[in-house]
Amino acid sequence: MTEIWFSYGPTEAVLDVRAENEGARYSSDAGEMDDGALSAALAEAGLAGIPDLAVLHDTPAVRRTVASLFMLCAQKSAPPPRVLADRGVLRSLRAGLPEGCRSAELEASDPGGLVFVSEVEFDGLFGYETAATRLLRRYGGEAMLTAYSRRDGNSPSPGRRTGAYEAALGFADRFEARAVDVVAGSGGLSGVWCGHPSKSGAPAMLEGSGVLDAEPHAAAIIGTGRSAGNATLSGSLRSLWNCAGAVKKGGLAILVAECAGGLGSAALRRRVEGGLPDASLRSPARYVGGMEDLLYLADARDRYQVALVSVLPELYSEKLGIVPVAGAGAAMGHALKAQGQRLKAAVITDGARILLR
Repeated sequence: MTEIWFSYGPTEAVLDVRAENEGARYSSDAGEMDDGALSAALAEAGLAGIPDLAVLHDTPAVRRTVASLFMLCAQKSAPPPRVLADRGVLRSLRAGLPEGCRSAELEASDPGGLVFVSEVEFDGLFGYETAATRLLRRYGGEAMLTAYSRRDGNSPSPGRRTGAYEAALGFADRFEARAVDVVAGSGGLSGVWCGHPSKSGAPAMLEGSGVLDAEPHAAAIIGTGRSAGNATLSGSLRSLWNCAGAVKKGGLAILVAECAGGLGSAALRRRVEGGLPDASLRSPARYVGGMEDLLYLADARDRYQVALVSVLPELYSEKLGIVPVAGAGAAMGHALKAQGQRLKAAVITDGARILLR
């Protein structure tokens, strides 16, 4: 019996797998960037002395980047930046900021003049989530509908430069903003890209370390690999789209994600409340945040069964066409019951940072 540990909110959940049921294991093997190289990249970008730094989400790799920037400012006798972030991000981020660091909520209605730092991820709609796509989601308004209409079909497209991604680059090009796109793997921060959001080279860096060939299995048990990735269901679903290549048609995908922050998107909430039927998702008159996940869930259900280990009410899962599973310990039992005692289950503990093809 093998014990496999999954990130589950601030803690970990354990899954026991018999040797005869264990299929392939997949994880990112990106090397870790050393402190000197990180500091040099930030210095070369001229970031010492910037007035404000907008942090779009909180991950260990992002925290390390922020800490390195503060150290660089101290070395160059430059004033450290004020850190701006949304309330929920700021609450967790403050614990890792240097003593005396100035911080405030990110309330700017225009991204112009700001430096944005965030971790790059694979994304079903855009192909990649970078500072450019985050700016479009945050400030784009009706431009998000245009991006949604330019998606590559009705299946998720992580790791592909989609029409929606091109729309995001065009939107970001309107603003005089800068980005620090952080790339991370299982071992931590592996690289940074600094420059204008519309020119980001981070997707190529992410592809270089995060794309793996996969063999389809009768079942795949998928964890996100970090607490920030499974705080909400909408964030956790990215790991499912990334790892769908490990699931056979007619198979089973079990997502292990705490989702203590709830559903996480307006579209998922609307569906749970009885709105946004599948028929309304292909050519909508207006974009509702996260509606691509409903579209992709409908596509997934046609290909394989989706199950979820989380703290969400079972009713939520059922409304979304997802089978609720009572704890990570029960995940393997559910897989054996659904797919047979001889199944080989793929195990992915870091689904947010890899792409299986």
